[in-house]
Amino acid sequence: MTWQAPWMLFGLILVPLLGVLYWWRETRHPAPTVVFPGASEIGALVHPVKRWLRHLPVVLRLAGLSFLIIALARPQLALEEEKITTEGIDIVLTLDISSSMLARDLKPDRITAAKNVAGEFVRGRQNDRIGLVMFAGESYTWCPLTMDYDVLEELLSRVEAGTGQIQDGTGIGKAIATGTNRLRESNAKSKVLILLTDGVNNVDQPDPLTATRAAQALGVKIYTIGVGSRGTAPAPIQSPGGGIQFRNMQVEIDEALLKQIAEMTGGMYFRATSTESLRDIYSQIDRLEKTELDIEHMRRWEERFMPYALTALILLLIERLLTAFWLRNLAS
Repeated sequence: MTWQAPWMLFGLILVPLLGVLYWWRETRHPAPTVVFPGASEIGALVHPVKRWLRHLPVVLRLAGLSFLIIALARPQLALEEEKITTEGIDIVLTLDISSSMLARDLKPDRITAAKNVAGEFVRGRQNDRIGLVMFAGESYTWCPLTMDYDVLEELLSRVEAGTGQIQDGTGIGKAIATGTNRLRESNAKSKVLILLTDGVNNVDQPDPLTATRAAQALGVKIYTIGVGSRGTAPAPIQSPGGGIQFRNMQVEIDEALLKQIAEMTGGMYFRATSTESLRDIYSQIDRLEKTELDIEHMRRWEERFMPYALTALILLLIERLLTAFWLRNLAS
């Protein structure tokens, strides 16, 4: 609460002064009276409460004057408002689902760890559109850019690796091309592609660097993640009987290519050798690609004098009515 005319509050000093003046007049200079025989007996018939009620108009007048002074000081209430403007980021998560993503050097395996950590990343975002692209020997859009994170997480949970539904392999160029195409029409302040893979590009067209130059031209920043332990890892291989067996296989990731892709677009390359390190990588990207909030503080004032003015008016009106009718004296 604040006051538009705070100096008016000094008028409240008059209220106790007027009260003291009234008391002094009542005790030192009582009003003239006419004495009648037997007046003491008549006075005894008047109830003590009624005798005190003759002071009520003065009390009402002083209270009304107090509220009137407060109203003239114009009390105001400051109302704070915030106008928040956001410029969201469009992000495409590009996930390798080749059969090698079933390797168990991350717990429980690479694809499950990648899905779980990506889900945590999605849950931590706000005001951003996020899409999903899956790739192996081919690539396709699993979910277009959306802010419906519940649907996004549901689709992410259904991702499987090595199912044979698409050609196996590692088409990094195709993954970048598909992800970039998702961001082609984006008007977001920042366009980001996060590419996670555990292998070496083995698909000729399009060439990964050619696809990267196209992404660069569209202002797409690419973060690349090589996932897999160093050395060997238990990887799935097809057994003669048609089943899957796990053998320790050499982990091969084209880190030089992934670094070059990231550097060309202003992104960064990361190596994830465990589920914990993968989680740390997504946390770093989350901090690097935060949506900026433009917060404008506004203050407006709401007048609060009216309740005080109305109270003063009601009190003074009651005082006038009491004086004019119920408590009028003989002199009138």
